[in-house]
Amino acid sequence: MSNIPTPHNQCIDKNQIAKVVLMPGDPLRAKYIADNFLTDVICFNSVRGILGYTGYYNKKRISVMASGMGMPSIGIYSYELYSFYDVDTIIRIGSAGSYSERLNVYDTILVTKAFSESSYAKVAFGYTSKFQKPSKLINNKLIKSAKKLNIDLKETVIHSSDVFYSSDNNHWLELKEKYNAEAVEMESFALFANAKHLNKNAACLLTISDSFVTHEEISSEKRQNNLINMIKIALELAE
Repeated sequence: MSNIPTPHNQCIDKNQIAKVVLMPGDPLRAKYIADNFLTDVICFNSVRGILGYTGYYNKKRISVMASGMGMPSIGIYSYELYSFYDVDTIIRIGSAGSYSERLNVYDTILVTKAFSESSYAKVAFGYTSKFQKPSKLINNKLIKSAKKLNIDLKETVIHSSDVFYSSDNNHWLELKEKYNAEAVEMESFALFANAKHLNKNAACLLTISDSFVTHEEISSEKRQNNLINMIKIALELAE
């Protein structure tokens, strides 16, 4: 397609990117996955220096690329992958904070719906709902993958927030009660909106890295390297 390379991806051959892309926020997590789970890896670049990786998992082809942090960033990268590089499915894999006693540190969760106060979906596509949903087909495949791997996977509604620091430390309690949101992250709402608009597939697997309820948390190093279960589940979707 003549539209490549895109403003945010220097890859000039769309065939270097697989139809299924795992998308962590952190570039170091993407590298960790490529180094530890994929074989025959090739690299492709974004303009901002974020490396993407394509390789094989159990002889099946898959790509891994970081989204950066927040909805504007994942909105750009996922849109370009879907629209100009013929990617069919993007699985966000990341960390989340728990709003619930039910979700503990290191638990793996599958997002069934993302609530957000963000204007991303409305401004981009005219969607006025406060909720965006993942692909039911992909979620069902991820559930089957978790069962195959004997990994406990908890399904839940999450809060996609534009704000990491806030003057109101108890706002999460209102969101939990009003919208049944049990965890918080910062990207899924935009990814799901893009997938809906472009008739593509999206899903989100998260690992609880800290708890608003118990105040437990995982170190930044462990967030990068030790959130293994969600990675294993996602990799089962390799082509």
